[in-house]
Amino acid sequence: MGNIYEIKEEQDRVILVGICINEQDDTKASLKELKELVKTAGGLCLATVIQNRESIHPGTYLGKGKIEELREMAEQLKATGIVCDDELSPAQLANLEDALQLKVMDRTLIILDIFAAHASTSEGKIQVELAQLRYRATRLVGLRNSLSRLGGGIGTRGPGEKKLEMDRRLIHERISQLNKELANIKAHREITRQQRSRTHIPVIAIVGYTNAGKSTLLNTLTNAGVLEQDMLFATLDPTTRNYTLPSGQTVLLTDTVGFIRKLPHHLVEAFRSTLEEARYADLILHVVDASNPQMDLQIHTVYETLAHLKVEDKPIITVFNKQDLLKSPEILRDFKAEKTLPISAKTGSGLEQLSEIIEEILRNQKVYIDHLFPYNEAGKIQPIRKLGQLLKEEYLADGIQIEAYIPVELYGKLELS
Repeated sequence: MGNIYEIKEEQDRVILVGICINEQDDTKASLKELKELVKTAGGLCLATVIQNRESIHPGTYLGKGKIEELREMAEQLKATGIVCDDELSPAQLANLEDALQLKVMDRTLIILDIFAAHASTSEGKIQVELAQLRYRATRLVGLRNSLSRLGGGIGTRGPGEKKLEMDRRLIHERISQLNKELANIKAHREITRQQRSRTHIPVIAIVGYTNAGKSTLLNTLTNAGVLEQDMLFATLDPTTRNYTLPSGQTVLLTDTVGFIRKLPHHLVEAFRSTLEEARYADLILHVVDASNPQMDLQIHTVYETLAHLKVEDKPIITVFNKQDLLKSPEILRDFKAEKTLPISAKTGSGLEQLSEIIEEILRNQKVYIDHLFPYNEAGKIQPIRKLGQLLKEEYLADGIQIEAYIPVELYGKLELS
């Protein structure tokens, strides 16, 4: 029997590069996150370089001296590429590659690459390819020279090199085709939403920074079986599950794509229909990783992204997750939330209280009724049981006495006199 040779993809060995324009930038934290992104994409970080500048160099991203220093460092460390912490313009990309003679990537490319690896539904795959093509369409000129150096590794998943070789016309044709496919999916999503609103089942959208524990929470509450991993963007495709509250009322919980600092606009656009789940929800459940030192910044990023998606005037419950990882209790604040609560999705602590808070907020969106239904109208009670919160159901001689909180729309349909 002959030998079996294992063909292993060469791991990218990269140096991370960031630019600090002012003290408030917190470039170190951003690069730490970039390191996590590169790791998730399958690369190996060798070193981190930060340059303090008054502004990003329009032609080469970095200053001349820093490029020289970087080239020497790359040679010593046997690096195969560098990853810049900002989105590079086509000119910056081409000029940096010429100066360094190395594969140059940026934060956007890494995020797109992770998305390409994690998309499992047809919608996810279309959205990722669309975002990649939009990103690459503007960079064809810069990429032409580097294709020979690109090889395998990170930054090459999804459409792949063959498609990169396409000229602009073909890329734009493919983009318009994908846009049509996404429009069909969006129309289908609209129909699903309309059906949901007809059934009056409340929808709760789970939002949060990537890796805050949204999937773990969804799994703990509903046994959804969604992938849980301690990595950025582990789940990409939105999952919707039924959840029965302690009162017996059914709600729908929808998980959304994790947010991140400098989330590429190509992605926000491509994933708009998925992210918009939050726009049509009755309630937002904002999951925060309380163990992360960058917690406040992450909260700010989530609200920024929600504002960009025009998610406004929704009641928000903020849960400070991962309490099991905290050494000492922290003061937890979120002034934009209606309620805040410390929880641990992993151990289940605080989840009972969370269900009560959800009920309380949903109840405030309902009408209170105290009504006697004659026995010939008993059929009207079933939707109350399903969609409302039944407080009392008493069988009397002349009918059924019901006390409940019910959705406003249902109240209109019941025609209670």
